[in-house]
Amino acid sequence: MANFSTHSTILIVDDQPANIKIIGGALKGDYQIKMATSGLKAIEIASADPPDLILLDIIMPGIDGYEVCRRLKNNQKTKGIPIIFITAKDQEEDETKGLDYGAVDYITKPFSLPIVKARVKTHLELKKHRDILEDLSTLDGLTSIPNRRKFDEFLKLEWRRSVRGSYPLSLIMIDIDNFKLFNDNYGHDVGDECLKQVANNLCTTAKRPADFVARYGGEEFVCILPDTSIEKASKFAEILRVNIELLNIPHDFSPTGNRVTISLGSATINPAINKSYELLVKSADKALYIAKSKGKNRAESVII
Repeated sequence: MANFSTHSTILIVDDQPANIKIIGGALKGDYQIKMATSGLKAIEIASADPPDLILLDIIMPGIDGYEVCRRLKNNQKTKGIPIIFITAKDQEEDETKGLDYGAVDYITKPFSLPIVKARVKTHLELKKHRDILEDLSTLDGLTSIPNRRKFDEFLKLEWRRSVRGSYPLSLIMIDIDNFKLFNDNYGHDVGDECLKQVANNLCTTAKRPADFVARYGGEEFVCILPDTSIEKASKFAEILRVNIELLNIPHDFSPTGNRVTISLGSATINPAINKSYELLVKSADKALYIAKSKGKNRAESVII
């Protein structure tokens, strides 16, 4: 628990610096502390670098704690941050209102520092477990790389970023050639091991921090390449193809060769508000179909 506490960040929001000093002083030995004396500043800090938990005063000039909570919960980036209201209000209807807005707990002033510390520790532990479960839900159970659900989330996120940044977005669809023949003849256990090796190799080859590899389903994988032209995507697809071939996984039953190979289809688009990310996926899938129809173990590309 010691390491977890040290690396957790808490944002304390109160228009009274004295209150921040008291709470911050009680928590700074266990957590990293950030401070804000207004609702707008709290939203700015939380959006730029989301903390692990927020202690939020309700009565503040400008926008109050309820509105801060509402805006944070409506933001995809900050909606998962647990918020504990700290206020002089202690009426039941005020507590209900705070919880309705999405707060996880409620502490009233004058507050007991041991209670504050205990509540903070409890909700950070709960968040840690939720994060672990969330991560597990977006990983493929066999290969331990991101699954289709995570791919969908990441593609939507990168699409929005590409629209804002006006840069190209490339996608590569990948399919293991003749994998049914591999499974049927070597058995599913060997087939599973093949999938693991291919997944690991694809992820190792995609070295840029922004690049993203996921299992799309069955023997299909997908790679998202932000800020990447069609020329660079095509070259990278060829590198992926060669690296899988160099694994030298025997496949004596493949019409394409005597080892496991992949076919790839890449597509590139300049995202815009009037376009859909689904067009990028369909175009990469079309390129993959062309690669397989031309004999497999090759990479094809299309420009949208």
